[in-house]
Amino acid sequence: MPKLKKHLLPRLQDMLKYEAPAQNAATAGRNDPEDYNHVFIKKDVMYRHKIAHINYTTYDVRRAQDIIHVDTSRCNVMVFNNPEDDDENPFSYARVIGIFHVNAILAGPEGIVDCRPRRLEFLWVRWYRCISAMHTWETGKLDRIHFPPMADEDAFGFLDPRDILQASHITPIFTLGQVHRDGIGLSRIAKDDQDWRFYYVTRYGIRR
Repeated sequence: MPKLKKHLLPRLQDMLKYEAPAQNAATAGRNDPEDYNHVFIKKDVMYRHKIAHINYTTYDVRRAQDIIHVDTSRCNVMVFNNPEDDDENPFSYARVIGIFHVNAILAGPEGIVDCRPRRLEFLWVRWYRCISAMHTWETGKLDRIHFPPMADEDAFGFLDPRDILQASHITPIFTLGQVHRDGIGLSRIAKDDQDWRFYYVTRYGIRR
């Protein structure tokens, strides 16, 4: 729950700053790591969904929409990497394992007095990790990725749906085999029993 609240905190701060800039400007932009303790989820309830619709712009400047469904192969997404990260690949990829919304309240810090709940949608994701430098369109090669161990601190995370560029077509490298040959994994939610050792990314619609 702390990790989720840390994800929700800056989004709530931005909403309050936008809705009441004069009242909340002094506190809405703070980055005190303990401020997430002021985030409360109404009735401690998370609402789960099966489908998310992602709007995006195609490379020929047309509007399009992807449908993300957690129970199908259409559950992979791509986002921009943080430009401050020392990463040659500008994109990160993730498998969506949960689609939720909550009614969240920011009860503090001092100065923020609007305690009305705000609806926030988020995706619970399992991150892929790139294992090769980004391949360009000229080389004709595909990015290669894999799942890090689930015990890694950054193996899972949360995404604001607005940060998603579009769905991503990710294909197992079948010749390299699966991680669990016996088909027994550690988590039914993460579905790691179906993991392959490595994957290729088919990136379409976005060109450098």
